Amino acid sequence: MPQTKFLLDESEIPKHWYNVVADMPNPPTPPLGPDGQPIGPEALTPIFPMALIEQEVSAERWIPIPEPVREAMRLYRPSPLMRAHRLEAMLGTPAKIYYKYEGVSPAGSHKVNTAIPQAYYNQQAGIKRLSTETGAGQWGSAISFAGNMFGLEVRVFMVRVSYDQKPFRRSMMQTWGGKVFASPSMETQTGRDVLAKDPNNPGSLGMAISEAVEEAASREDTNYALGSVLNHVLLHQTIIGLEAKKQFEKAGDYPDMVFAPCGGGSNFGGVAFPFFADKAAGKNVRLVAVEPASCPTLTKGTYAYDFGDTAGLTPMMKMYTLGSNFMPPSIHAGGLRYHGDSPLVSQLYHEGLIEAVSVHQLATFEAGVTFARAEGIIPAPESNHAIRACMDEALRCKQTGEKKTLFFNLSGHGHFDMASYDKYFAGQLDDHSYPEELLQASLANLPKVD
Repeated sequence: MPQTKFLLDESEIPKHWYNVVADMPNPPTPPLGPDGQPIGPEALTPIFPMALIEQEVSAERWIPIPEPVREAMRLYRPSPLMRAHRLEAMLGTPAKIYYKYEGVSPAGSHKVNTAIPQAYYNQQAGIKRLSTETGAGQWGSAISFAGNMFGLEVRVFMVRVSYDQKPFRRSMMQTWGGKVFASPSMETQTGRDVLAKDPNNPGSLGMAISEAVEEAASREDTNYALGSVLNHVLLHQTIIGLEAKKQFEKAGDYPDMVFAPCGGGSNFGGVAFPFFADKAAGKNVRLVAVEPASCPTLTKGTYAYDFGDTAGLTPMMKMYTLGSNFMPPSIHAGGLRYHGDSPLVSQLYHEGLIEAVSVHQLATFEAGVTFARAEGIIPAPESNHAIRACMDEALRCKQTGEKKTLFFNLSGHGHFDMASYDKYFAGQLDDHSYPEELLQASLANLPKVD
């Protein structure tokens, strides 16, 4: 019988993370302070431990993974590489389809890959509390789990619309000891100011980040933890692609195309960056970031300096952005709601080294249901974006007869997202392309940087 699972031994968990900066043709653009001038690492010390700041600015190709982090990851790593034989047959495609299944982590998604090292480094620095934000809830769950592992109190500002839509994500965070607040909240001045203007504000990731950063900056025992966007977060996630490359060797195969969902960029960077190393060395591999049409950061955003949060508390980063005031539609149930994108992913896209496509909400849920009925796993709505783009390519191969090898990151399971599937089955979800006039209004507020 043809093999379905390609597995690694625990001893094969990577001992180093891969830093894509080492293979980028141009150095990363620097973050800027409020005066529009580049900032140094010292500007980040109020909210991050020095070990993470050093990773944030490093250009070294390989960064060692501490042994306590590898030990903690043995609870769920290495994750399996799967060959989707049943999906291939259902689609009638000559293409081979593989996926890396990150839903095996305790929190059910890839976010644990950076939550564990962030909790470890903060604990080593003597920090007692972490404040953070979460949108769909995967990151909040992951950092609550990791904080519990390393004895840290975790406070999570959860985007209000997700707080209401996904109560069982809240339950997961609370099970691991996390304290969860609907954002905007009354816990911070940022939240109080927003609620004073609009008591029914549905919230946004940028707004929740503002609350979490404000709280971290106001207490010496508290640091901020971020689940995507920043360089060190994408660095930690490369464990996905590094394992996958070893597993493809066992399979005697190599992907022609790599697909991953893209909101802030950690999902995409984690799986695609290790393959970018091969691309930089001359390998012909296409790397495709897949985002929602209702939050089309790469495909419709502007490449400019912008704040990472709504209140302007973070440094300004050069990235594709929809404007830090961007408010995603509440009807959007598929996650990936962030207004900006990783500066590293943005720069690679701007330089034409990676690709990006946007997909509509109904098509992503259709793809998720098709995948579940073929492969058995119910995917997270975010993962459905990559599945949709991969299936579309497999169907193109059906028309052309090409026998491509396609690979996507199944970044998490959807067991706590069934309310979104319920809405899909009930016909209560719509396709929503973000209106051009609202996009331009948001972009009009970009900071003025020379």
